[in-house]
Amino acid sequence: MAWNIKRFSNDELRSRFVGMMVEQVKVLGLTLPDKDIRFNEETKKWEHGPLDWNEFKDVLAGKGPCNAQRLERRREAHDDGAWVREAAAEYARKQAEKEDAA
Repeated sequence: MAWNIKRFSNDELRSRFVGMMVEQVKVLGLTLPDKDIRFNEETKKWEHGPLDWNEFKDVLAGKGPCNAQRLERRREAHDDGAWVREAAAEYARKQAEKEDAA
């Protein structure tokens, strides 16, 4: 990696990732959103259906199906952490007072 040389293509990395995820999803008893996914006996690899790049771009742009929920959880986490930020600010203020007094 020191020379930024990729050992595997994006397609190979994607194939490996899909292979790992399919097995985990099966163990957990979940279903995959890809109705076309199938195991190729010749290559011994999972093959997925065509990718919907428009859906992918929408998700990146914040228009995904879980975006509103994700943002709400982020706001909740920020609000729940207010006491930590306030305590840290108060601690820093007291430390600064001690240094000024010394």
